[in-house]
Amino acid sequence: MDPEPPPGRTCGSLEDVLAVKKAKLKELRARGLDCYPARVEKSHSCAEVLAIGRPLEVGARDPAQLRCAGRLVGLRPMGKSIFGDIQDGSGKCQVHFKKDALPEPDFLLVSKDLHVGDFVAAVGHVFKTRTGEPTLKAASVTLLAKALRPMPEKFHGLKDVETRYRCRHLDLMSSAETRAAFRKRSLIVSTARKTLESMGFIEVETPILLPRAGGASARPFQTHHNALDRDMVLRIATELHLKRLIIGGLDKVFELGRLFRNEGIDTKHNPEFTTVEAYEAYSDYNGMAKLYETVVWDCAQALGMDCVEYNGLRLSLRPPFNRVRLPELWQTHCGDKMENILEGKAFNRKALLSLAQRLGVPAGETTPSSKIFERIFDAAILPRLDGMTFVFDHPAAVTPLAKLKPGSPCVVERFECFGGGEEVANAYSELNDPEDQLERLEHQARMRREEADEEADVLDADFVSAMECGMPPAGGIGFGIDRLVMLLTGQTSIRETILFPMLKDG
Repeated sequence: MDPEPPPGRTCGSLEDVLAVKKAKLKELRARGLDCYPARVEKSHSCAEVLAIGRPLEVGARDPAQLRCAGRLVGLRPMGKSIFGDIQDGSGKCQVHFKKDALPEPDFLLVSKDLHVGDFVAAVGHVFKTRTGEPTLKAASVTLLAKALRPMPEKFHGLKDVETRYRCRHLDLMSSAETRAAFRKRSLIVSTARKTLESMGFIEVETPILLPRAGGASARPFQTHHNALDRDMVLRIATELHLKRLIIGGLDKVFELGRLFRNEGIDTKHNPEFTTVEAYEAYSDYNGMAKLYETVVWDCAQALGMDCVEYNGLRLSLRPPFNRVRLPELWQTHCGDKMENILEGKAFNRKALLSLAQRLGVPAGETTPSSKIFERIFDAAILPRLDGMTFVFDHPAAVTPLAKLKPGSPCVVERFECFGGGEEVANAYSELNDPEDQLERLEHQARMRREEADEEADVLDADFVSAMECGMPPAGGIGFGIDRLVMLLTGQTSIRETILFPMLKDG
């Protein structure tokens, strides 16, 4: 094989490696070799090669001839024999390229022209070596794609996390752990979908481009539709359109898709992320709690687990989860009744600021009330939650789309689910009174003006109009797929669960 400057070594720069590879490509083409054929007939995966070889006796071979294809990730010359490793999506298997078993051009291809990183196909029989390793003994070899850039260094891989995220193809190429992690994500997504469908939910799609953002407290991304000459936004939630479907008579609906929020980037937030929102007529937030427990448990079972280590805590994923009430937690850990910071469906700002000062929570005169409330919760209550925990009953002032709890003028039927100190789900008994809904959205509009709260809900008159057609009692839930994958795989950074996370300029 031609000498190749190893990446990351002082004996050769990237430019050296590219020069060697491009010179080899030019030579091969001059010899009439198609270095990028359009297709290959692949009969077996690497995993199937191993499965065929394991039961064999040492030195025995399977009679069936097969074709395996993949990326060449190792080459070990031993005179007239060369052992190589081919890797595909199923794993890695060994191939034996022996001079007297191959046509002369094929052995020359392997010994002189191939580099680690190239894609190849090998036809042959599976046998078991003297060391007991299932191996494909090649009778012919075909180059499928010549790689011009080097693979990450064999023994150390990619250590720089920024490079891993920015060049995910290199990360996947070099790390079996990364490949396994994203297979787990795929399994979690498919399991969540199957669980909801087994409960009678139908999957739907709602618009991503909207005239206004609604359904959540977040800032949207702005864009412009040229043909209509209209400013638009990317959706921050799917809630308002999914509720329209409940109004229209689709009793159980869900959407699994992307949301976009113009917010900061850190280990827990990515501006583009994946969620599930589900709505069920004639249910409530208790029904949504059971739904979420079932989804999490089914996903855990699909991964072969019943508990997980997350943020230094051991969490049982077996239902039922813990259930606590926020008004009781508030009085215990904040030393005051939650109702004392509320005035009906709004905050008592003076009382809220006083409580924040007493608890040492940062809050200025220009800090939105909803943000102060969130900071108090995070400081005084969140660290005291154990295991997988539903926190029921939240202020109406921060939840304009949920139904009031019977007998309370200021608390709504909402829960947030927490695991290992992180919020993983949010659900309501959905507000279905159009007059109450209009009043609450008008209050949110005032908060935008008076407190400069850019994340307050917008007034969507079309949604209120739809509610006036009659909306049945319903429960609704939203949970982030990325957060669920973090929880079930024990990852503390959302970037480990998104193939192509957004990154700051580096």
